[in-house]
Amino acid sequence: MSKVLLITGGSRGIGAATALLAATQGYAVAVNYTANSLAADEVVRQIRKAGGTAMAVRADVSLEADVLAMFKKVDAKLGRLTALVNNAGVVDAPSRVDAMSLERLQRMFAINVFGTFMCSGQAIQRMSTRCGGAGGCVVNVSSAAARLGAPGQYVDYAAAKGAIDTFTLGLAKEVALEGIRVNAVRPGIIDTDIHASGGLPNRAKDLAPLVPLQRAGTAAEVAEAIVWLLGESSSYTTGSILDVTGGR
Repeated sequence: MSKVLLITGGSRGIGAATALLAATQGYAVAVNYTANSLAADEVVRQIRKAGGTAMAVRADVSLEADVLAMFKKVDAKLGRLTALVNNAGVVDAPSRVDAMSLERLQRMFAINVFGTFMCSGQAIQRMSTRCGGAGGCVVNVSSAAARLGAPGQYVDYAAAKGAIDTFTLGLAKEVALEGIRVNAVRPGIIDTDIHASGGLPNRAKDLAPLVPLQRAGTAAEVAEAIVWLLGESSSYTTGSILDVTGGR
């Protein structure tokens, strides 16, 4: 059976590292992006150069119409989906809760939570044995912030990722008899440009002393965990949340 993987937010950071690694494991990879087509195209180029199969597909995962169109494009070009990594996510500038606007909260949950729900729903319709599929895997990208709360900075982000943890546990049990495994990874301080997008480009370096291993992690290290959860080596693992945090 061919292995077809969709990675949301796959053009940079953890998503891009996962796409590149999964391609070496025989996955045909759909690299989702929202705005940076050049970055997505570069990931696809690298995969194809190494002999793999990949496509870039634009969609804002907070918009249902975009999500539906994205899955149809993947169906048409790569075939029936067997794996999904819900990686698309955003942070915002550091803020106390009493200064957060409704607009900020709606954006945070629309992308980080609602997008994960919608993409997972479409994936289930393609993977589930109940729907004629052959099974598959879903890996959600959570965050150590779900455990730590991120006070004074990103309580909204932490709460959204807490929702992802609960979603992972519930969905894993819901589809366990339909050939689908659902797990999550919970990265800690990882050196990617998501920190810059939240206005703190040096955050990974600044917080490294708080990590027992005394360094930030890399996107490639998180990708190793994600690809393991997607593969047969983790065939008895579902409903699990794997911390990749350097001990924090």
